Amino acid sequence: MSRAVVIGAGVGGLTAGLALQRRGWDVTILERAPKLEAVGAGLAVQPNALRVLDLLGVGARLRELAGLQGAAGIQRPDGGWISRTDADRATERFGEPVIVVHRATLVDTLAEGLAPGTLRLGLTASDVDPDGRVVTDGETLAADLVVAADGLHSTVRGKLFPDHPGPVYTGVTSWRIVVPHPGGTVMPTETWGSGKILGTAVLGDGRIYCYATAPAEAGGRADDEQAELLRLFGDWHEPIPTLIRAATSVTRTDIRCLDEPLPRFHEGRIALLGDAAHAMTPNLGQGACQAIEDAIVLAGCTDDLNRYSAERVPRTSEVARASRRVGRMAGLDHPVAEWLRNTGMRLVGKLGPDLVLRQMDPVLTWHPPT
Repeated sequence: MSRAVVIGAGVGGLTAGLALQRRGWDVTILERAPKLEAVGAGLAVQPNALRVLDLLGVGARLRELAGLQGAAGIQRPDGGWISRTDADRATERFGEPVIVVHRATLVDTLAEGLAPGTLRLGLTASDVDPDGRVVTDGETLAADLVVAADGLHSTVRGKLFPDHPGPVYTGVTSWRIVVPHPGGTVMPTETWGSGKILGTAVLGDGRIYCYATAPAEAGGRADDEQAELLRLFGDWHEPIPTLIRAATSVTRTDIRCLDEPLPRFHEGRIALLGDAAHAMTPNLGQGACQAIEDAIVLAGCTDDLNRYSAERVPRTSEVARASRRVGRMAGLDHPVAEWLRNTGMRLVGKLGPDLVLRQMDPVLTWHPPT
């Protein structure tokens, strides 16, 4: 039986482990954390990723959770609509819903699908080599395939591609909160204004997930991040101020990405996956989804990692570029530029809601290889 060692038990690493096991591999997943904690906040499982999870037998649990429903779109800080669509229409177009869940829910779902004993927690991979040897806490593991899913600051990527500049700061920081539902209707929207963004979505368990971004110095921190959010967004339309005031904890993270694509996602018998391979901005909500795509493609290319790179480098590079374009458009911070953007988007919307959705066709119509 072929053996794989996966470094990192995030969404990408767990999906890779599950996909390889479904193909008969003996899989060990190394995770440096002592337990799978409920870190992070919400993430969107979009149609391209949901098709993979269905193929792996874990999509049904996520489908039990509420997908986005009803009106959705982009608003101004005063509550007026810039662009409006309908989540049900999107489901009809792409054949699958968008499901927003807490990251911990997705991680638990994937972990529960693994064979017993697959996960080894509290272990750090201290060294790897292209022949498939992994050193961890003095133990050397031999593998036919090493999957490096060790995140944005991947040590494996740094070893394989020492001349690559690595992740760069985008000039924007982010805040994330998860709060109880305040009652009434909370629509899945993003609000754009003065270079800032704040989005809301209802999680499958009924809570509200909010994410916000704004320009900031790298490494900046406020004494009170909730107060900082209210300073930046407290005069925006409801329910934004109410949701911010309901937060009991705020997670702040500078947004970094791999601005320069890697030449390939493998070296010898090591394959990079997820943020380790193509960390991107969150503006399309595709970071986790692309890691899930990576996993299923890699499981079908284990005999030829050149094919894995050939399939995934162009795809992820284009999704990353599209995400940056959306981020730049959303982050416009000049009244004239904002007015031109908003007017153009409203005109496109009046021509038909499918014109807005059509822009996501290259991303969301992707199907996993059979």
